[in-house]
Amino acid sequence: MPDTFQWRLRGRCYKLGDDVPHAGGVVPNWIIGGRYFDPKDIIPHLFEETDLGFHERCRPGDIIVTGRNFGMGPKMNGYIAMQALGLGLVCESMPFLAYRAAVGCGVRVMTDCVNVTQICENGDDLEVDFRDGYVINHTRNIQREYPPIPDTLHELIALGGNAGWLEQWWKNRQSTASA
Repeated sequence: MPDTFQWRLRGRCYKLGDDVPHAGGVVPNWIIGGRYFDPKDIIPHLFEETDLGFHERCRPGDIIVTGRNFGMGPKMNGYIAMQALGLGLVCESMPFLAYRAAVGCGVRVMTDCVNVTQICENGDDLEVDFRDGYVINHTRNIQREYPPIPDTLHELIALGGNAGWLEQWWKNRQSTASA
């Protein structure tokens, strides 16, 4: 795993509600339909239909906190942008295919975080440890434990998702073949 990868993020909270779809909530449908996969093309449109100007305010380490059913629809475009921006994602729940897409893009994501939206508001100072499974709201002096990212997914996420993992696998294979 890369030495520089951080499992603990600290940043501002961006709170969203329940039932935020991927198409039309995370990114506009035309991003998905147009097959945009380059972060520079997606970032300006991340959450533009739910939080206009998000991409201009967010910083690496900021945390997106959502309610139930986040990211409905098995799309990955928005997760590509989240990973490129260095954001974390904490959800009360998200469909399996959305979770798989987020992990496949290398997003630090915790799901099944019951009532997490009740302990924070937009702009709160949050600290999240995705490996050990806790959320600290420094603004409100609240700490909660939640299910962490499973150990079996650590390497995949730390390497930046599927593409990073495959790149590492290929390098290892090449060095083994030449030895």
